[in-house]
Amino acid sequence: MKCFYSPHAFKEEEVRSIRVGTGAGTAMDIVDPAVELLEKGNLDYLCFECLAERTLALLNLEKLADPTKGYNFILEYRMNKILEAYKKTGSKVKIISNMGAANPRAAVQKIAEIAKEKGLKNLKIAAVLGDDVLDKVNDFLDLTVMETGVKLAVHKNDVVSANVYIGTSGILEALKNGADIIIAGRVADPALFLAPAIHEFGWKMDDWDRLAAGTVAGHLLECSSYVTGGYFADPEYGKVAEDLWKVGFPIGIIHENGDLEITKVEGSGGVVNTMTVKEQLTYEINNPAEYLTPDCVVDMLNIEVAQLGKDRVSVKGARGKPKTGKLKLNVGYRDCWIGEGEIIYAGPTCLSRAKIAADFVKKRLEISGVEYSELRCDFIGLSAVFDEKLGEQWSGGKNAEIRLRVAARTKDRENAKAVCFEVEALGMAGPAGSGGIRLLVRDILSIASVLVDQNVIKQTVEYVEV
Repeated sequence: MKCFYSPHAFKEEEVRSIRVGTGAGTAMDIVDPAVELLEKGNLDYLCFECLAERTLALLNLEKLADPTKGYNFILEYRMNKILEAYKKTGSKVKIISNMGAANPRAAVQKIAEIAKEKGLKNLKIAAVLGDDVLDKVNDFLDLTVMETGVKLAVHKNDVVSANVYIGTSGILEALKNGADIIIAGRVADPALFLAPAIHEFGWKMDDWDRLAAGTVAGHLLECSSYVTGGYFADPEYGKVAEDLWKVGFPIGIIHENGDLEITKVEGSGGVVNTMTVKEQLTYEINNPAEYLTPDCVVDMLNIEVAQLGKDRVSVKGARGKPKTGKLKLNVGYRDCWIGEGEIIYAGPTCLSRAKIAADFVKKRLEISGVEYSELRCDFIGLSAVFDEKLGEQWSGGKNAEIRLRVAARTKDRENAKAVCFEVEALGMAGPAGSGGIRLLVRDILSIASVLVDQNVIKQTVEYVEV
């Protein structure tokens, strides 16, 4: 199943290509654009990138509580919509996703149930496994945490998850064996989109320039509407994305030589231009000369981006280097508790009253003996994003309302609850004109990242047929 397309940039000869759409760029991304792609995108593949680092830790907690859970929060809702469109269109589009999160096996079983309910047949659904190394975490305790420089052993007693960013090999095995829907856990985001190109074109796993080009394609496509104007729009700077409420998700036309075009369904909202593409190209890139992935290292310094027409942009020129042999391991651990309270003050003197309230809480926490390691008081509408000096300068002293947020980092739930009690007391004991109290106690998971040798990981694939 391949598309053949002759773009403007390749008039001399027909170039072999595939069309890969993005069905999601976050765990809770909107679903309608993915359905639109299935119905109108003339796709070969539809890839859903739904996994962030903390999201995976939270889903591991869910799995610990219930071994049938731990997959994407809205997998059932999303796949009901997608498989309905699949049935309606008689689609043969292959679906690849990391919606399996902490539990790809359970995700595959749930998708199979939904497919059967809709009367779909002859579907082969694959679970890609191997990223979860919680049972091996003690082998890595002497490694240095990238974020803090301490040994991973510091968090030994608080670990709840350990997942490695794996590459394309499991997805490639599933494609080779005829899988129609492939569900993985912590696969590196670009690998979801790189794997179809490797599979379709027979790219060698040491053809570093081609692998780099496919990785760039994946990086541009992985965040769904980011590259079609979703996080781009700012009319004051001439950055306009029309009809954003019906934004279209991107289609990547990947050519056998590695060149790429980004477009979207005609008539969908948003925009694809060189600015949206360049903005996404630099997103989350630390060193553009050495973008590290499990499959290769990408040099982006000579990439060329050009407008081919309305909502159509070409990307070429990525160069590749051999992979490092190291993989990033994210270890989720129970870090602390946060007690958080908010209260709003309105009217001409709102800021001064909110400051009195903040001082009230600080003093009350001291008197009550609440133990915390960090405390912050944000004046939302003034200093929650910028510091207070800038906030006052930009607001011109004309704040109509201020919402005070008090949050403290504590070692246990009881101290976190005590922070909330003191904020709630402001409703009676604090300054005038308050309302809208909101209280929240949270168990905080944090991530510690270390680099492990790629040889400690073994990807396997399991199949369910409908």
